[in-house]
Amino acid sequence: MIFVRITVGADIVSIHRFQEFVHDINHPALKKIFTRDELDYCFSKGAVEPHLAARFAGKEAIIKALYSRDIQDVWYIDIEILNKRNGVPVARLKKDMYKNLKLEISLAHCEDKATAFVIILGDD
Repeated sequence: MIFVRITVGADIVSIHRFQEFVHDINHPALKKIFTRDELDYCFSKGAVEPHLAARFAGKEAIIKALYSRDIQDVWYIDIEILNKRNGVPVARLKKDMYKNLKLEISLAHCEDKATAFVIILGDD
């Protein structure tokens, strides 16, 4: 029998928390959280806030799942959440030491909330 370690994480955030950032892609706070590719994606949308909020929730969900593995050296900027051509979100850790971990992520948003759910597979 093959055993693969599985951890999960989830998060929900208020979209209005990102209202103040919608007019400045170069805001210092955004640069501490998001990669350039993530910002380019979010700011290409008509409504920037839900996309920022969903990615932030995704990063929080990933960090929670990593904490379940006693991994506490990953920061927001070490995580990148982009989209495949079909719109499905894809998350990756930019630290090589965790390249053996497989991340599966789901993002959603509605009128005032954004949420994320992540499953991490693999041995650390």
